[in-house]
Amino acid sequence: MASVAELNFGACSSSRKATSNYSSQFSYVSTRLSHHRRVRLRPLPVPRSSSIQCSVTSDQVQAPVAVNTEDPKKPECYGVFCLTYDLKADEETKSWKKLINIAVSGAAGMIANHLLFKLASGEVFGPEQPIALKLLGSQRSFQALEGVAMELEDSLYPLLREVSIGIDPYEVFQDADWALLIGAKPRGPGMERAGLLDINGSIFADQGKALNAVASRNVKVIVVGNPCNTNALICLKNAPNIPAKNFHALTRLDENRAKCQLALKAGVFYDKVSNVTIWGNHSTTQVPDFLNAKIDGVPVKHVIKDNKWLEEEFTEMVQKRGGVLIQKWGRSSAASTAVSIVDAIRSLVTPTREGDWFSSGVYTTGNPYGIADDIVFSMPCRSNGDGDYELVKDVIFDDYLWNRIKKTEAELLAEKRCVAHLTGEGIAVCDLPGDTMLPGEM
Repeated sequence: MASVAELNFGACSSSRKATSNYSSQFSYVSTRLSHHRRVRLRPLPVPRSSSIQCSVTSDQVQAPVAVNTEDPKKPECYGVFCLTYDLKADEETKSWKKLINIAVSGAAGMIANHLLFKLASGEVFGPEQPIALKLLGSQRSFQALEGVAMELEDSLYPLLREVSIGIDPYEVFQDADWALLIGAKPRGPGMERAGLLDINGSIFADQGKALNAVASRNVKVIVVGNPCNTNALICLKNAPNIPAKNFHALTRLDENRAKCQLALKAGVFYDKVSNVTIWGNHSTTQVPDFLNAKIDGVPVKHVIKDNKWLEEEFTEMVQKRGGVLIQKWGRSSAASTAVSIVDAIRSLVTPTREGDWFSSGVYTTGNPYGIADDIVFSMPCRSNGDGDYELVKDVIFDDYLWNRIKKTEAELLAEKRCVAHLTGEGIAVCDLPGDTMLPGEM
């Protein structure tokens, strides 16, 4: 049986020795009993008793060293992996930025299958931003994670300098600059929302603790797994050393769907639609805001004068879009969800267009609207492109909009009480106001 050498272009640890070698024609080698593994580029003959280490700086790639486990003081290198490459001497790479670490949970799932290749291509962070992908799965999905890593390696993305896979968040989240938390248990037949909150809440409590322990102190976290608002709250409560402002619940797909429906009704292309906000929870209580939205710079209500359609059909179409898609196609909206994650990240790393804003579920404490503190609530945001954001203050409310906002606020407060045991706030009391899961998320 042959072991294989590994070549990682990002920063990889040389302090953890391999506990065993993985025999395969594929380029994987175990670095922990927890199955935390790193992707390599090609197999080379290495003695069975060897483990692989590598040492890389931000401006060079150094060959990994095959180290005999019986005498680790005597490293031995093989072929091309003994060479050192100075990336700063290469015209095409000398202007590259410092590598960033992106952790993705649920990395073997359909959403991640669409997302990872967008991240690796440079579409999200730009053509001069090298990245390391740190992929989190489960024991059950580990073989699929290997397949994902193989596809990434076969795609030859120049900016993808490192891929690692594992099932332990304390390893996968190490030094993460971004954490995209997609993995969650789907709602099954007969499962109440309270049950889903408890099961998934435990997952996000554990992941919050892991982020708190090992991630970058300024890590940006986007929670996708549902119910995403309250999962984000649980996660941030279990990560007290990370600013609460850094946690987001994904409501961008709802915003994108709202823009599409407004454009269709107005007979314009969707790039003419701006200033759309999704207020509140990612549930059927969400509030697509047409009062502040604009079409080609003109308030929506001045363009679409059918108030009944705006108040009734518009909101329902946004909420039920996922369910209709499943009926048509037989599968969930994984691709458009991945696109919305890309949109959400780019909204934080690209300056917001003058006068516009975007929606994100963020921590409410200190908000200017009068929404209850200490929940994660989708609100309008602007960014300077540095990964941070500020809440938009120049929005207007009428009775219709405010009453609906208070309804979704009440639901999120009820969800918060339901997960009190996961946020360190005492005994959980569940008094959820009915079934408000969005169609298509069961």
